[in-house]
Amino acid sequence: MQTLTRFQVITFTLIAITGAFMAVMDTTIVDIIVPKLTGVLATDMYGVQWVITAYMLSAAITLLISPFLIHNFGKHKVFLFALSAFTLASFMCGISNSLEFIIFSRVIQGMGEALVMVTAHIMIFSYFPPEKKGIAMGIFALGVAFAPAIGPTLGGYLVEYFNWRMVFFINVPIGIIVVISGIILLTKDSTEKKELNFKSFLALGISTLTLLIILSKGQQYGWFGSDLILWLSFISLISFLFFIYFEFSKNTLIEHHLFKNKDFTLGILIYFVILGFSMYQYFYLLPVFYEHIKGLPSLNTGIGIFGFGVFIGIFSILSGLASDKVGPKIVILVGVLIYLIDTLYFIPKINYYTPFIQAVIYTIPFGMAMGMFFAPVTVLVMNTAPKHTEQATMIMDYARFVGGSFGTAIATNNLEFYKNDMFHRMNENQNYLYVKDFIDNLPFPHDIAKIIFGKYEMLMATNYGFSNVFINAGLFGLFGSIFVFLLFWNNKKLQKSYNN
Repeated sequence: MQTLTRFQVITFTLIAITGAFMAVMDTTIVDIIVPKLTGVLATDMYGVQWVITAYMLSAAITLLISPFLIHNFGKHKVFLFALSAFTLASFMCGISNSLEFIIFSRVIQGMGEALVMVTAHIMIFSYFPPEKKGIAMGIFALGVAFAPAIGPTLGGYLVEYFNWRMVFFINVPIGIIVVISGIILLTKDSTEKKELNFKSFLALGISTLTLLIILSKGQQYGWFGSDLILWLSFISLISFLFFIYFEFSKNTLIEHHLFKNKDFTLGILIYFVILGFSMYQYFYLLPVFYEHIKGLPSLNTGIGIFGFGVFIGIFSILSGLASDKVGPKIVILVGVLIYLIDTLYFIPKINYYTPFIQAVIYTIPFGMAMGMFFAPVTVLVMNTAPKHTEQATMIMDYARFVGGSFGTAIATNNLEFYKNDMFHRMNENQNYLYVKDFIDNLPFPHDIAKIIFGKYEMLMATNYGFSNVFINAGLFGLFGSIFVFLLFWNNKKLQKSYNN
């Protein structure tokens, strides 16, 4: 491996983390502008949803081909090419005046984001010696965990004081500066010729594509009551079975032997369940709660998210240092315990009547726990695959992406279910004569008074529905904690079979 000077380590890391920070922040900063695009692009909310969905689909598919590209062209070249594509696509999104053009631009942007994240991950991990891998991943966690928390704040500010196009244009000057700096400073790294198992890639790509469409559009089309969802489910399953069949070859798409290591497998499961199924639900739910239940403007909502986002950044670095000192497993355990206490006890208390500052305080331990999550889990996984960092990174990011899609779909479905359930329960328990008398005495015409009271009922039903969804998201974290405790289970016979 090429020995780098201190100056090169600092500059290379700064280039990588800036690119990663910009790319991953785009996944949440765009959420702020989605409702505003309906008028500009002459479409409805279902049409605008494809601005998010197209990005997600292209990123997931591109992740699968990332090890092949890195082996053949080198991590630095792939990083610079991907960041250039991401920057160009950001400009294209900013000048868009039609739904079709912005969706096309978002596809390119998603491909760039996926490759930027994988290569930045590998770059930073490779620059630091073994005894400092924890702090290396703590720095990387600033891009993965801290940036999404800043996204809503920055997006809210740009929309409120400028316009929605600035959400995309802000990437352009930063991207140009980082690309030029990379071309000048980054050294040429080693490459090796490697063939792509195209059949496996195509099969898993189709399976992933259809699965993510199901998760994104299932609620809209009525899940398995829809013929389209049923057909997509069938295609996803058959494609995955073909993928398994095609993997019985010498040139596999995924290095399956990595899963023989207990720590690698548990690390991926922790990433998939706790991060994807649980943490991503809160990232999705909290901004919606602040805007739709508390009635806060976009900027205030962003400030609420930034309240715990600051602690993600602080504890990302601290957990990286702690991982180097005491090992990643202890840090993961402490972080998960803090996470469970907060998500099962404090966050479910947040409701319409909770003061804004108190709600932000309740989410601070969530930020601390999330900051303690990324660096140690990444170190744990990467240390088990020193000769296959590209594969390990791809599998982790793929688990993050698909798991996050599952988490968002679960949150959306549960919120709709509990909202309707609470609404019906409220109506069942009401005293008809009392409610009628209350409506009749409102200082509005009778029909308008009924509409106002119905809106209030729906607001309260949604409010209490959020509490149930918050608890459910925490229960997924509780389930994922099983894999954390298994990290400390030493079965000598099992470990011997892994080593063989």
